Amino acid sequence: MSASPLIAVLNHLLSREPLLTDSLAAHAGKSAQIDAGIRLRFAVAADGLLQAVATQTDEASVTISIAPADLSQVLTDPARAASFAKVSGDAEFARVMSDVLTRLRWDAEADLARFVGDIAAVRIVEAARAIAAHTRSGSRRLAENVAEYLLEENPMLLHRRAGQDFASDVAVLRDDVERLAKRIALLEKRGGAA
Repeated sequence: MSASPLIAVLNHLLSREPLLTDSLAAHAGKSAQIDAGIRLRFAVAADGLLQAVATQTDEASVTISIAPADLSQVLTDPARAASFAKVSGDAEFARVMSDVLTRLRWDAEADLARFVGDIAAVRIVEAARAIAAHTRSGSRRLAENVAEYLLEENPMLLHRRAGQDFASDVAVLRDDVERLAKRIALLEKRGGAA
């Protein structure tokens, strides 16, 4: 798979963030490799943008490895991406790369405005956000309803508090039975001695 389209997208996003390109430009010439099931390798150009690496024989300055199973969580919550990544190499460059990747944002309105105009772009993005919010809300309500059904209507699950109360009651009952057994043994001992 060619990395060029992904690098072009990243460069498009970076071109709107001069602070990020300035921080990357300080590391011009260094290369990074992101391995998340597929391998993306790029170098930082003098202007702070990214360029594809022609040969992959040299070792990258920074290697960031993410398990393919964790990729969806990394993409949905970039702020927590570092907790899923294993980083090796130049620590300062890795910190800058992490900062850039977590702060990089897509301004969908600006990109859409070029094709459909400013007002339509704002309305399209607002509609997309509303749809996403309704989808999240619906998913949350569905999960709550399924949990309520499994806890109340068709009790296949147990409330945490009910489970804790049951365990506590069992412990009290066990202790009472042990005390009763000791009393019976003591009474039998006294009865046998008399």
